[in-house]
Amino acid sequence: MYAAIFDMDGTLVDNNPYHFKAWADIFEKYKHTKITRDFFNEHLSGVPGLPIMREYFSEMDETQMQAVFDEKSQRYRDAYAPYAKPINGLERFLSELKEAGIKLAVASSAAVINIDYIMSHVPIRPYFDAIIDGPHVSKPKPHPQIFLKAAEDLGVKPEHCVVFEDSLSGIKAANAAGMKVVGITTTHTAAELHPVDMVIADYTGLTEHKLAALFDTK
Repeated sequence: MYAAIFDMDGTLVDNNPYHFKAWADIFEKYKHTKITRDFFNEHLSGVPGLPIMREYFSEMDETQMQAVFDEKSQRYRDAYAPYAKPINGLERFLSELKEAGIKLAVASSAAVINIDYIMSHVPIRPYFDAIIDGPHVSKPKPHPQIFLKAAEDLGVKPEHCVVFEDSLSGIKAANAAGMKVVGITTTHTAAELHPVDMVIADYTGLTEHKLAALFDTK
């Protein structure tokens, strides 16, 4: 039996436009720099907040970095709250996987406060057997550590896991973990999501049988 591991931002919910706007506001306020959506997609999407702060706001000390990142997170949460909802077809798909006995995990670079925020707005927490947040691992994506940790917590070998991801760093991490990968086109085009085993726009046409076929070695 295989297991399914889901990134959160851009994968369970289509919230990356709100993350982008919050980061753009922070860069403009503190760095007097405008960032583009392409820059966000390539360099910030899927990366934990404090590593971003350390790379682009290195003139600040750790306390300042944490305060500014907290400000960014609050901007994002305030903006996204009225629009929070699962990606189309997600709840039906999770229910189908759960009924089939598939173990499920969330493996997100987000801090636990942001995971709890999503789970409080989108009632999908009961579907998941494990939730791994960014601070639970020492090496962020594209390192495979977070996905390997999810597999370990689920008690499933990495080669028997499939990862759902929207970010390039997440896809690299999943491939490095030796797992199957399903790319979702909320952040990047299908052509940009590679190498993956399957590409989806949402979960409406996806079934457990189609997912299981990824592991068919015949």
